[in-house]
Amino acid sequence: MTTATPVPLRDRLGLPASAGRHRPLIGAHLIDSLGTGLVLAFTLVFFARGTALPLTTVGAAVSAARLLALPVAPAVGPLIDRYGARAVAGWANALSALAYAGFLFAGRAWSVVLVCLLAQAGQAAYWTASTGLVVLASPPGERTRWFALVQTLRNAGLGLGGAAGALLVGDGGTGGLRVLVALNAASYLAAAVLLARWRPVPAAAAAAAAAAEPPAAREAGAADGYRAVLADRRYLLMVLVNLSFVLASMVLSVLLAVHVTAALHLDAALAGALLVLNGVQVVLTQGPVSRLLEGRRPTRTAAAGAGLNALAFGLFAVLPAGGPDWLLLPGLVVAMLVYNLAETVATPGREELSVALAHPARRGRYLAVNQLSWNLGQAFAPGLLTLLFAHGPAWPWLLLLTTSLAAVPGLLRLERPSAAVPDIPSETGPLARR
Repeated sequence: MTTATPVPLRDRLGLPASAGRHRPLIGAHLIDSLGTGLVLAFTLVFFARGTALPLTTVGAAVSAARLLALPVAPAVGPLIDRYGARAVAGWANALSALAYAGFLFAGRAWSVVLVCLLAQAGQAAYWTASTGLVVLASPPGERTRWFALVQTLRNAGLGLGGAAGALLVGDGGTGGLRVLVALNAASYLAAAVLLARWRPVPAAAAAAAAAAEPPAAREAGAADGYRAVLADRRYLLMVLVNLSFVLASMVLSVLLAVHVTAALHLDAALAGALLVLNGVQVVLTQGPVSRLLEGRRPTRTAAAGAGLNALAFGLFAVLPAGGPDWLLLPGLVVAMLVYNLAETVATPGREELSVALAHPARRGRYLAVNQLSWNLGQAFAPGLLTLLFAHGPAWPWLLLLTTSLAAVPGLLRLERPSAAVPDIPSETGPLARR
């Protein structure tokens, strides 16, 4: 009689075996997300309460800062290629710390634009480099587990930060808001210090990796710059498909609360409960779901996530306004569960594609182009979704459903090797059929 070998808890949770060697990186990711969660919902409130500026001026200043920050990702790409993702991410966190410290002294419209621009630039630079940090940390075979871990840390940090922020604002008024911003600045400074202390690989391994690629090839690859990236149609298709996931991600911050309160006429507390459900479900299931999908093609897992998104948006769209609670409440919960599942299924494969399809010598520039799709989507999605909502509550959900369905054939098309970019094996399996 044979005894089954017990599966380690780490494997059951889908955690990378190398996580223990990279505690500073894990801490930096968690602290960065915690800081983001602290002020995510309170930036407008902070300036509206803490300055003499009207809310409309504050809103215009924050929007202007976000638009001005759009070129940051392309500007950061060459810096990542030259100095490395760790250095860029560390300086980005230091910039964020400086920006949020500046929040405490901003009182005029131009100063609000300036500090918000610095904060947005720091965030854009950090998240452009963050995928490169995973590449540095993950040994062969663990990259998708690292992407899943980073997503879990991000959701946990955002949730804890948001809860702490709400507590401070509720109990402390304007003073609580200032404490909130000061803590946020300190958190980014702590994350920068952790990244400065982190050493991704031993020096010998780093030297061996650098020697594996001929210097002439590295110099030629870097010299081509963004012209070569923009000529890579396969990668541009991936970026275009990624816009569907960007739009889908905006449901939490833009559409959910408005739909629950204005369309379904339910209490705002229900929207808050659904947001908590999202955070808890992703934190608890991201690792195990990623483990179950190991060995699958990243194109297929991302396509499955897009299909689940379409199903969730269809459920949101058909829930009747003013319907009975026995139908609306279970319907909202089911739609949210499917939406959360889509996030856990799609994220590792989507992140894997952004790395696997990128030329190693120009990886920073490739990741910058991919990050630009997030920045553009986050800048324009609120206006687009709210405009559609004004014409009828189902319209934004139908747009999201359509873009999610359109992403599926686009992702499957990425499985076809091109003459310029042949099939690239990835941590989750080959992109193309064998």
